[in-house]
Amino acid sequence: MADGEGDPGVFMATALPGDPRLLPTVTNAFLGTRVFRDILHGAGVYSGAAGDTHRADVPSPLGLRMAAPGAHSPAESFTLNTWTGTFSHTIQSPGYTATHQLYAHYSLVHLMAFSITIQRLDGSMHPITVQLRSLFVPQSQDLDLTPGPDFQGAHYVYGQTLVPEVEGGPRPTVHMLWTPIPQSLTLGGEERERCWEFLTAVAESEEEVKRSYSAGLSLVAAGSLHRSHVRAWAALRRDCSVELDGPLALRQALHGCLYYLLSAIPPRDSPRVPFHGISPGGLSNGTRGEDYWGHVFWDQDTWMFPNILLLYPEAARAILQYRIRTLEGARRNAQEQGYEGAKFPWESAATGREVCPEEIYGAQEIHVTGDVLMAFEQYYCTTQDQQLFQEDGGWELVEAVAQYWCSRMVWSEEEQLYHIRGVMPPDEYHSQVDNSAYTNAVAQRSLNFATDMAQDLLLPVSEEWEDRARKIKVPFDEERKYHPEYDGYSPGELVKQADVVLLGFPLMHPMSAEVRRNDLEMYEPVTDPAGPAMTWSMFAVGWLELKEQQRAWSQLVKCFSNITEPFKVWVENSDGSGAVNFLTGMGGFLQVILFGFTGFRITRSSLLFDPAFPEDIAKLKVSSVSYLGNKLEVTITREEIRMEVTETSRDPPASPLEAVLESGQRFPLWEGQSVSFPTAPGCIQRSSSRTP
Repeated sequence: MADGEGDPGVFMATALPGDPRLLPTVTNAFLGTRVFRDILHGAGVYSGAAGDTHRADVPSPLGLRMAAPGAHSPAESFTLNTWTGTFSHTIQSPGYTATHQLYAHYSLVHLMAFSITIQRLDGSMHPITVQLRSLFVPQSQDLDLTPGPDFQGAHYVYGQTLVPEVEGGPRPTVHMLWTPIPQSLTLGGEERERCWEFLTAVAESEEEVKRSYSAGLSLVAAGSLHRSHVRAWAALRRDCSVELDGPLALRQALHGCLYYLLSAIPPRDSPRVPFHGISPGGLSNGTRGEDYWGHVFWDQDTWMFPNILLLYPEAARAILQYRIRTLEGARRNAQEQGYEGAKFPWESAATGREVCPEEIYGAQEIHVTGDVLMAFEQYYCTTQDQQLFQEDGGWELVEAVAQYWCSRMVWSEEEQLYHIRGVMPPDEYHSQVDNSAYTNAVAQRSLNFATDMAQDLLLPVSEEWEDRARKIKVPFDEERKYHPEYDGYSPGELVKQADVVLLGFPLMHPMSAEVRRNDLEMYEPVTDPAGPAMTWSMFAVGWLELKEQQRAWSQLVKCFSNITEPFKVWVENSDGSGAVNFLTGMGGFLQVILFGFTGFRITRSSLLFDPAFPEDIAKLKVSSVSYLGNKLEVTITREEIRMEVTETSRDPPASPLEAVLESGQRFPLWEGQSVSFPTAPGCIQRSSSRTP
């Protein structure tokens, strides 16, 4: 199952993986499915109460498969093209080719489509028939569906989910229109080639589903339905382009990660469609009992978000707005546990209430609340978007998180420090521990950000927040010069996944290079090799920080055991268990490239850089680094860094930038003017001069 023509963004195979979970997904911000599957999902459409909440299965007309009639076995190929956002299945038979193309339209987010094209290859005049095999039935175990009248040639069903997430809460409504699908298609004897196009529109209102279906029909009539999708998708890929000179497997993994993660985010022109977050297995997965049932975890905020923020801050904002919309549910979570403020759920669906089916995680894995706020902080430092906080609910969330952390702490007379007791750290092999280093450090960061944000918004600054941030305990072993994972941790104890190493990145908790090294040395050998895929990326980032490039590479290559062939679908655990299409692992992998190789670090006053490449990497080009309203093309080799501002926002006006090296050299960054300098540590910051 080799990849075609050496193109790292096109994955080809002559046979499908035996495990259907490893089939590729086609997804946009609102709809998603796995190829050849008879169900799809709509964003935010959950059924089931509390811990039983799962993505509602919507019957999918898209899950058919072509077959050639007759006894012979024609040659088949299957292709995922990440440049066009399209999956295709081709049958090569004597005398003709039949091609099935499937995609989720990137800009018309309520529309999915497929086409069947039959092309005659010889001079024959006989009809050519292709069978369409489908298991589609317009019924669902999660929806009470009712047939409605046909609309513009499409069949129509609509209905509500069966069980609300919270008692008395809303039950989302689904409306679906689809082009009727025959059992076969025939190319007439006089025809050389013909293409049939089939649409499926799904929305939460009759008006929207009809509008979307009609828009699709208009594009079909103009012969531009697929082209309009490819154009929108290609623009996204161009705006989020990341290229590197390195091993083919690494470049394929990069393009696979970009395809699956970018598929999950909203297009720029869809403000009317609220965003519903990103679950570890993405929108295509999450039926009952599968991929954490489509719930949203810290995976979104900690592992996926930083990449999206760097490349596409508008989509990052949509992710934060999902958290703002669920703030009231988070307040209820805190209240029910006897605390103030807002406690974000370990597993979130539509309301922000805790929907984890196992109580221990929802009660104890409270670091997620700080993880959510760290995403807000990174966004603010990168964009200075005060409107999100002043007008769109962001400040209320910041304040509520700070209040939660203060109420969750207790004062230790013995240590004269604040403690947070009875938690589960990111390392889920341990529970009911006191003073998790990661949990307490992220709580401290939450309180510091809340204080800074209050000052920026000219609001009263809480002395309590400042006091708690100064006096919270973050465990540290003075003798061994490392951070114990929690009070009483014994060196050598098995750890499930990246935990303390996250203090260095992304938390950037203050520590010396010696302590950073000791944390990596202490936890690398005791981290479970069967743990989740994102872990090794954080060890890789740590070693790159210390300029141990080959140690970093040895950690990064561990990720490849989680990448399945031929479509680069990630599995959570290397034995194939856990979530599939594991966007969390992909997010960690992308952070190695976007933050590890570049040394990018988001701070309050600048975007730091300090590149480090393993020996197999010669060059990295990121075409659209977003910072303070500017888009920069950044190209890095071992010898040289080249930067160019390619675009600046006009409303609000972008801040003029400069690159400043540690040596003190300054390079103004003006739109359309490329600057280069020897590869060295430095930062991008607001320019001290105003004119070129």
